[in-house]
Amino acid sequence: MFVAPDPGRARLRNALRAVIGIGLAVAVAELCGLSLVASITGGLAALLALFTVTDSTVRAQRVTTALLPAAGFPVLALATALHGVPLARDAVFVAVVFAGVYARRWGVRGHALGIFAFMNFFVTQFLHARPAQLPELYAAVGLALLSAGAVRFVLWPIERRVPPAAVPPAAPGTGLARPTTRQAFQATAACAVALGIGQVLSEDRWYWAVGTAWWIFVNTASRGETLVRGFRRVLGTAFGIGAGLLIAIPLNGAPAPTAALVALCVFGIFYTAAVSYSWMMLAVTVMAGLLYGLLGVLDPGLLVLRLEQTAVGAVCAGLAVILVLPVTTHATNDMWIQRALRCVRTCTAEAAARLAGSPVADPAPHAAQLELFLGRVRLSLAPLVHPLSPYRGRKARARRVLALLDECAVEVRGLVSVAADPDASHDARLAAACWRVEAAVEALLTPEEAPEADRGTESGRRAAAPAANPARAAAEPALAHLHGLERLLAQLDGPLRTASRAPLVGA
Repeated sequence: MFVAPDPGRARLRNALRAVIGIGLAVAVAELCGLSLVASITGGLAALLALFTVTDSTVRAQRVTTALLPAAGFPVLALATALHGVPLARDAVFVAVVFAGVYARRWGVRGHALGIFAFMNFFVTQFLHARPAQLPELYAAVGLALLSAGAVRFVLWPIERRVPPAAVPPAAPGTGLARPTTRQAFQATAACAVALGIGQVLSEDRWYWAVGTAWWIFVNTASRGETLVRGFRRVLGTAFGIGAGLLIAIPLNGAPAPTAALVALCVFGIFYTAAVSYSWMMLAVTVMAGLLYGLLGVLDPGLLVLRLEQTAVGAVCAGLAVILVLPVTTHATNDMWIQRALRCVRTCTAEAAARLAGSPVADPAPHAAQLELFLGRVRLSLAPLVHPLSPYRGRKARARRVLALLDECAVEVRGLVSVAADPDASHDARLAAACWRVEAAVEALLTPEEAPEADRGTESGRRAAAPAANPARAAAEPALAHLHGLERLLAQLDGPLRTASRAPLVGA
């Protein structure tokens, strides 16, 4: 949590850029004479544009950013028009929830557009926006997206120097077999129930329960992931409310210190998002308290109500993933582990081909994708390794799998480094070791996956076959990494082959 690596200071730079982009959006809105409500709306729009647009190329990021108004403006108009018609407003809000989650089937662009649409409805409830304010809200959002885009793509184009990593594709399927479809029904059920209970607690601030239920489903894929995320959201909110009592209430909306602290919260949101959901939620909660202070409605009772609404949303999300078309943690774990193993196989084959002299083989992109797959493995296994998990055997086995996969990644990185050396050479032992690694990976895959052979694997075999031996000593480092992979893959057989509910074996 406190010493998480930040290669290339990517998180630091991204967080600093977010502060500048959001600050510029708010400043432009103020300079244009827009109201406080419009300025806050613009700031939140800039935050969403910088936070949710994660396409794998800069060009795609520009397109997604340009499409955000198409998703947000109609929802903004509906939300303001229906503000005084509770039944219609609630029905439309639930429909927006379903559409926003369902859009995730179209990848990261659908994901970003769905979030932006939902948050435009949410923000109008948060700020109690009225139809008469719609023109300036449109202006604020448009200016905010232009400001955020200018900072992201012109003033500080981080992604031009360090291209964003490709996001692992979602699991395929059709109908209710598709995880995004199941999640759309789960989120809709959770938000509908949260909306009803939230209105019982408060007719004015019910939307926090809906927002909690919605965000718990973001970037989760299984029952266990969602339950852990709900726990962490409540934990972060509780600590954030404690901080809000100490910070936001004494400030009482004083403009200068509030603006400085909001900027600090924005930095915290972006810097901690990839490390700790609880810390991110602490920053979000403090920021919400500060914004309430600016609006002149902050008091201790409001913060307590926020915690109650958060708990309601978390419970509703938890019940939904258990009762409505559940996606088991085991199925998700199995999918991501297999993807990581196939990526190990491809990296190995591409590295061997590179050492054999192939001009087109390049293991580096596959090694980068392996890191992303391992990130998804850690996320999917988080419920099993959580301190509160009661399943000791499964917890130990999951930790063993994570440790071995991390060691595999170390060996792959070493192999890629050796392959990148122009002086490295190849001998017949590399081809044999590569084939053994591939066979070990295929033995770990499920029967339906084992027959698959990646194109990279085949290219590796073809390139590795004509083994030359100009300098056997140069192949020794590559052989060491390949032997290390063989050993680790053999050790993975025990924890992966054990039945999901059986006691730990082979660890």
